[in-house]
Amino acid sequence: MKNILFLAALFSVLLVGCNNSSEENDDLVLTTSSGNINNISVIVENEYWESSIGEALRSVLAAPVDGLPQEEPLFSLNQMPPQAFVGFVRKNRLFVNIEYGKEASFKVFKDPFASPQTGVQISGRNADEIVRVIEENSVDIVNTFKTTEIREKQRRIKKSLKDDSKLKKELGVSLKFPSAYRYAIEEEDFFWIRKDIPKGMMEIMIYEVPLSVIERDTNIIANIIQMRDSIGKQYIEGPVEGSYMITEAAYAPYLFQSNLGGKFAYETRGTWEVKNAFMAGPFINYAVRDTANNRYVILEGFAFSPATAKRDNMFELDAILQSAKIE
Repeated sequence: MKNILFLAALFSVLLVGCNNSSEENDDLVLTTSSGNINNISVIVENEYWESSIGEALRSVLAAPVDGLPQEEPLFSLNQMPPQAFVGFVRKNRLFVNIEYGKEASFKVFKDPFASPQTGVQISGRNADEIVRVIEENSVDIVNTFKTTEIREKQRRIKKSLKDDSKLKKELGVSLKFPSAYRYAIEEEDFFWIRKDIPKGMMEIMIYEVPLSVIERDTNIIANIIQMRDSIGKQYIEGPVEGSYMITEAAYAPYLFQSNLGGKFAYETRGTWEVKNAFMAGPFINYAVRDTANNRYVILEGFAFSPATAKRDNMFELDAILQSAKIE
């Protein structure tokens, strides 16, 4: 027990020390972090992982991703006791550390052991207090990790970019997407960009509509669905005659107010299907309000990959869409 308490104390000192040193010395060179996208190391004793503390962490960090046809967790979790968080393991890009028996607190650490790296420390005098801290800060915890992973994915994407000059010329939109994608349709007011993946495709659409298409009444989600379906009928044909992509009718998409490239946007997540054919998959749609040009710029990503997990596909598409800049 003394060893465990010593390791926990040492871990706290290291976190605080690294955090303070990074603030005092901007020239500090850190080793490069590692880890797959959306993977979190959870540092907590085994007994607490199997208790209400572990349940609270899983309910926040492994909650289902909105808009996917099958349940997939926001993050993949790798639990380990404090004594295992040493050496190379400390380079993992995301981690959560649980401190039992201390004053209730929630802290975020940037680049304590590697760069880029985000760590969250949650403390409490007992299990109930720790669970309360987790629940009260659940939105901040998820958003903090999401922001880190979007930036990391965008950093990786920038290593090999496709030319987006056509998008800038026709729609006034810059977009950072990998060279593995290709232009399928290039028109004055509509672009369709695609990438082959094993057993499927990843797709991006960029186009514009007048403000009145989405703001003609207060039923924003219905207006967006009608817009999507009309675009699908015009451009996204299915495998048989008379088939085309529509928004799945059985389930209403999720609608959020968002921000993209410094502009207000409606963010829609849901499932698409092909009318008169057995094809379906997830989509994410940003309708970005460009008041200066009396239009909404629509940026959408969708994937087709039957019988496989789609979280990481959609995360890549989201990272690409969030790189958009509207001139």
